[in-house]
Amino acid sequence: MAAQITPPSSSSSSLAFSSEFNVWKPMRCCFFKWVSQVCPRIRPTNHFRIKSSNGHPLNAVSMQGGMDGSPLAKGINLEEQEEFFIDILDKEEALSTLSITVVGASGDLAKKKIFPALFALYYEDCLPKNFIVFGYARTKLTDEELRNIISTTLTCRIDKRENCKDKMEQFLKRCFYHSGEYNSEENFAELDSKLKKKEAGKLSNRLFYLSIPPNIFVDVVRCASMMASSANGWTRVIVEKPFGRDSESSAELTRCLKKYLTEDQIFRIDHYLGKELVENLSVLRFSNLIFEPLWSRNYIRNVQFIFSEDFGTEGRGGYFDNYGIIRDIMQNHLLQILALFAMETPVSLDAEDIRNEKVKVLRSMKPLELEDVIIGQYKGHNKGGRAYPGYTDDSTVPKNSITPTFAAAALFINNARWDGVPFLMKAGKALHRKRAEIRVQFRHVPGNLYKRNFGTDLDKATNELVLRVQPDEAIYLKINNKVPGLGMRLDRSDLNLLYRARYPTEIPDAYERLLLDAIAGERRLFIRSDELDAAWSLFTPLLKELEAKKIAPELYPYGSRGPVGAHYLAAKYNIRWGDLGGEDD
Repeated sequence: MAAQITPPSSSSSSLAFSSEFNVWKPMRCCFFKWVSQVCPRIRPTNHFRIKSSNGHPLNAVSMQGGMDGSPLAKGINLEEQEEFFIDILDKEEALSTLSITVVGASGDLAKKKIFPALFALYYEDCLPKNFIVFGYARTKLTDEELRNIISTTLTCRIDKRENCKDKMEQFLKRCFYHSGEYNSEENFAELDSKLKKKEAGKLSNRLFYLSIPPNIFVDVVRCASMMASSANGWTRVIVEKPFGRDSESSAELTRCLKKYLTEDQIFRIDHYLGKELVENLSVLRFSNLIFEPLWSRNYIRNVQFIFSEDFGTEGRGGYFDNYGIIRDIMQNHLLQILALFAMETPVSLDAEDIRNEKVKVLRSMKPLELEDVIIGQYKGHNKGGRAYPGYTDDSTVPKNSITPTFAAAALFINNARWDGVPFLMKAGKALHRKRAEIRVQFRHVPGNLYKRNFGTDLDKATNELVLRVQPDEAIYLKINNKVPGLGMRLDRSDLNLLYRARYPTEIPDAYERLLLDAIAGERRLFIRSDELDAAWSLFTPLLKELEAKKIAPELYPYGSRGPVGAHYLAAKYNIRWGDLGGEDD
């Protein structure tokens, strides 16, 4: 069963013509170990499709296209099926190559996240046999200089350090560099020549990762489209946030990108969607009978999405001051998690079915109003004999800046499932600790027989489900329990799944999962253009009002729990923030 390859159109050299050809096939070892993570596809015959991280079974087979006489149609056993698949994959892999170009390779994101993630995938045997990595940036570097730079950031799994040095050397030999301007078609043509030389006439699949400022996205895409797209395989582009500053700029960016790319070629990355606990959110809800019946206004009193960092901008305020905490965290990371949390059950685990449900949630929400938002900015503070600088003390930040470094908001979803339930968001820098979590506070027990044991504060008796995204990933449920003894004394206890205790292996970085999915063509964890439009429509009116009225943020000390106004906002809806208790709350 040989895979058929549709020849590219000769009338165009843009990226658009090559969006869906054969993708790489994973190495033999990775095929079984990471079967839930990879997504090889043979097109256009569509005889079978092995899905990516959506968990579809390995032998999900379509009987179309003359499969009745194939081994798959004869009820062969699993071992024979595995050998059958491996034989196909080995043949396909030998005929194709994967070229990954990291645009902006000299930047911090590339050095600290992208190259280490690619090495981790290589270390786990999750990249194809024939792959190369090119760095592209304006900085003048040789191949060896790039390798020296990224070698300092590569690490092996804590639980798997065998042959680590050998693996690093093998990976670095596949890394190359080309210096050029981001708006130069000539420089991208030179890159294309180098790629073709390394690809050696094989079917070439190309992935471009744009680790660059958004103001040069379009220039890079134009040049790559015209001069460096694959001539006989697929070409895909990963775009880092921010995706604009408001509805208008986001729509314009999308319009410009689509001059050179199809929607299927654009992978808008939000690395929080690749976090392990965010990935587990839908599993927790849809595969456990005890949760899905409770997942509505009938049992849930409020939901809180909390993001806090224990450090400020500290020399990197130039970028942040142009965007602020609402654009940087709330409009993308937290809103994406909210949509996943609140969506209806999708028809399937296919990317489009899941993203359709997320869009429905976003379109059911009313735009944020000023009365439902609190903004803050951290100020200098002395603590423990150490002086912590304020936001405007940063040399890269204007002295009169009113950009918020903290924001809290109350959002509502106007549908039958969530009508009247407050969804609270809180995000801030320079707070008392680093944490990202989802907190689900359930309603009080009606006619609670034990309310006398809790006194007048029934919030202390409220059940709460917490998903701690980072650090120390955990899922725990707060329940009421009798303290052992002769009396009737109740205590609030945790049913706790601490990941590091239950799963001793190291959790992959979010960028590993997202890069693997992009290579496989799996779009479930990437943001679609209509999803982006719906997200911006919720925040754009608020952002414009804040800027037009020049509303000054409430100041809060560096290392504190944030501005007092956030507590008043929660109290407005008879809610207490769930992270105000002890260190484990």
